Amino acid sequence: MEWEIVTVIIALVGLLATVTKPIMNLTNTITKLNDTCQSLEERMEKFERHNRDSHVKIWAHNDKQDEQLAEHENRISLLEERKV
Repeated sequence: MEWEIVTVIIALVGLLATVTKPIMNLTNTITKLNDTCQSLEERMEKFERHNRDSHVKIWAHNDKQDEQLAEHENRISLLEERKV
């Protein structure tokens, strides 16, 4: 009877060790994944801010060029009217 109890205890310890190791590995992997996702999210937010700022600069430059083109068009029109 005593050996049966010892055998059951050994079996339970073995089962516990067998189950505990994969769970610990899974927990470590999930922790790394969470860290990676958080880092990726921060980098994406930084990228989006930079992208937004770049678009603002591009559109400001585009508007400035539109104004310059309109001024040149007016000057050309005035010069053409003088020739006629």
